Amino acid sequence: MAKTPAAPEAAPDASTGPGKNRPTPSRAEREAARKRPLVADTKEARARAKAELATQREKARIGMANGDEKYLPTRDRGPQRRFVRDFVDGGWHPGELLMPLMLVVILLSLVPNTAIVYYGFIALWLYILIVVVDMIITNVRVKKLTREKFGDRREKGLGWYAGMRTIQMRFMRLPKPQVKRGGRPV
Repeated sequence: MAKTPAAPEAAPDASTGPGKNRPTPSRAEREAARKRPLVADTKEARARAKAELATQREKARIGMANGDEKYLPTRDRGPQRRFVRDFVDGGWHPGELLMPLMLVVILLSLVPNTAIVYYGFIALWLYILIVVVDMIITNVRVKKLTREKFGDRREKGLGWYAGMRTIQMRFMRLPKPQVKRGGRPV
């Protein structure tokens, strides 16, 4: 009786049922299989993400400048804040010229004549007093108008918000003014 060679069974790597049917991997093989890069980003993916983030930021910057509620920080959101912004932006306020005047006084302080320096500082302090009085008047008017328009549901801090907006130069205000000078909100 001659033995006939048995048909080759399935490859040792293929599992055909319960059991492993393959050799146990060595420790080095298991560690190599577990290793993967900590950061899977490639240079292209990082560049793409950076470009996406830049477009989102630009969109948010434009939206905030235009006064879009979606992009405004929480301190600028809401109909009452919009009303206050429009009220302040619709008028003329001496506080807008405070920073340029301070620059002029700094330049005057470089003049060797002490009388010019002295009167420059006196004029600056008088102007600051005028600005503070304007801020107080704006504060009172804003509170009165918001009480008339919105009733007792008035937010806190609207007077301070208006006063701080009056001392910013118009072109530097964010969100950008939505009304022209002389155009008071209704």
